[in-house]
Amino acid sequence: MVKRIFKSIKSVLFADPNLLYEEEKEFFNQPFYFKGSNGKGVLLVHGWTSTPYEVRRLGKFLNENGYAVFCPQLRGHGTVPKNLEKVKWQDWLEDVEKAYEKLKLECDEVFVGGTSIGSSLAIILASEKTEISGLILMATPYEIKFEKFLVAFARFMGFFKSYNKKFYPPTFGVSTTITRLIAYRTYPIKSALETFDLIKESRNKLKFIKQPCFLIQSTHDHIVKKDSLEKIYGMINSKIKNKRYIERAYHTFISDIKNEGVFEEILSFIKSNENRNLYQ
Repeated sequence: MVKRIFKSIKSVLFADPNLLYEEEKEFFNQPFYFKGSNGKGVLLVHGWTSTPYEVRRLGKFLNENGYAVFCPQLRGHGTVPKNLEKVKWQDWLEDVEKAYEKLKLECDEVFVGGTSIGSSLAIILASEKTEISGLILMATPYEIKFEKFLVAFARFMGFFKSYNKKFYPPTFGVSTTITRLIAYRTYPIKSALETFDLIKESRNKLKFIKQPCFLIQSTHDHIVKKDSLEKIYGMINSKIKNKRYIERAYHTFISDIKNEGVFEEILSFIKSNENRNLYQ
């Protein structure tokens, strides 16, 4: 029994993300559903151009602690960038809504967590589904750095080319980070503009958020503005809201982070906010 528990802790909390990825490559572009044992569920939403593998390790950890965990693959992802061309942000929201309804059928209550635009989708979903028990918002973009300029530039460039290549600053890390291995290297400019519209819509929904929230952001996020977490924290109407900054990590940190207590803190947040809606 002790050996099994130790093996579980070692494999999830302290596993090297790259070594684990070598063992799990076949799952890199697959949605996952881990059946739970405590009647409670967690819906996880991956980020733009990424795949469910981005949050798979967190999902396994939560599942080992009793929770049913579901992460759908958002439309246009996990295949080739061309498949994003005609996808609207509303399509991604529909994917998340369907996943939520499926999880809700099997669970007494559901928490929702997302990373990057996955958390933007979580905010919109929670503004409509007030029975959601809590939100885990990671790398949430209240506003992208140089957003107005980038939107205008993207619209202009759209007249001359259809695709753009991702730019990673030298400080981002090596090319073997999980974030970079599983994500598209190029993207349709039209799809990038969809993400800006999605972020704008999620900003408009913040005032409707009353569920408990746990906000996590990197101090070295190269995508979202530095004050994004503080602005979101100030605008949501949640009575229970916690915030956490991750040092020496980048934008979508959850797939590459090793162990800084983040997984345990997410679990603690969920446990401390269970059953709040069941008796209201």
